[in-house]
Amino acid sequence: MERVLSVSQLGKSFKNDKVLSDISFDVHKGEIMAILGPNGAGKSTTIRNIMGILYPDEGEINFHNHKGKEIPRHRIGYLPEERGLYKNVKVMDILLYFAELKDYPKEKARKRALEYLKKFDLEGKDKVSVEELSKGMGQKVQFIGSIIHEPDLLILDEPFSGLDPVSQELFKQEIKELAAKGTAILLSSHQMNLVEQMCDRLFLIHRGRKVIYGSMDEVKTEYANFKCTIHGQNNISELEKVPEVTRVEQNGDISILYLTQDVRVSTWIKSLPDTLDIQELSVDRISLHEIFIDIATDRNIAEEAGVQHA
Repeated sequence: MERVLSVSQLGKSFKNDKVLSDISFDVHKGEIMAILGPNGAGKSTTIRNIMGILYPDEGEINFHNHKGKEIPRHRIGYLPEERGLYKNVKVMDILLYFAELKDYPKEKARKRALEYLKKFDLEGKDKVSVEELSKGMGQKVQFIGSIIHEPDLLILDEPFSGLDPVSQELFKQEIKELAAKGTAILLSSHQMNLVEQMCDRLFLIHRGRKVIYGSMDEVKTEYANFKCTIHGQNNISELEKVPEVTRVEQNGDISILYLTQDVRVSTWIKSLPDTLDIQELSVDRISLHEIFIDIATDRNIAEEAGVQHA
C-alpha cells in the first residue's frame, strides 16, 4: 500500500513541558487512520506539526518524499477543530478563496463547489452570506472547503462535533467515499462509535506517547477482551465466582461479566452454573469506547501498553 504520510520519532516541547515524545505512524493511500487520545494527549500538537503551523524539535515528517518546510501543503486538506469562516462573505466566494489558497483552478473549483453544495443539501446557498447559515450548514461549507482542491491527504479534527445525526451520516459516507477514491485520511474524534465503524487503523496517544498502534482488528484482538451480558435476577457475588471473570458490573437485572484475555468462549459458556437465571445472554468484545476509557483513566490497558506515568 502506498505510503502518503510518515511521521517519525516526533518530539515537541513547550518550555520545560514535553508534549510529544517519539511519535511515529504512517498514513496510506485510500485508508482512514484515526489519531485518538484524551484531551491534552498531544493530538492537536501532532496535527499542527504536520500542517506546518508548528515545527517539531525532534524527528521528521515526510509527505510524498518531501520533508519539513518542503512539504507541498497545498496537497493537504485540513478541517480544524476550531471552526471559522468569514461571516460577511458569500458561500461561493469563500469556497473559491479556499481553492485559490491551494493553487486549484478557479472554474474547476466552482464546478466542484456547486456539486458538493447540492450533495450536502445546500443547493442555492452559493450566493448566501456565511452569517445567514445555521451552525450545521457552516460546518458543511467548511468541510467542502477542506476537500475542494482534491487533496492527497485530508486531516479532519473532530469533524462530527455539533452535527445532528443526519449530517453525521452524510459526513461519514463522504469520508468513506473519499478514501475509496484514494484519499489518505487522518481523523481525530472523540466519538468512538463512529471511529470504530469507519477507520482501518488507529494510533492512540496518551501524555504525548504512543499507547496503541495497529489495525482495528489487531487492536480488538490484543486489547478488547470478551464480555458477557446476562439478563436475569442474579446475585453479583455468585457471578464473581465464575471462572475467568475479572470483574462484574451490575445494573438491575443486567449483569456484565468481563473475561480474561485467553478465555475460550465456547468452553467458558458451558461452565456457567445451572443455578444462574439467564433470560438473555450475549458475548462480544469490549468496544473501542471502553478501551479509550481504560486509557484515559489509566486503567489496566494503559499499564499493559507501557504508558509512562508521571
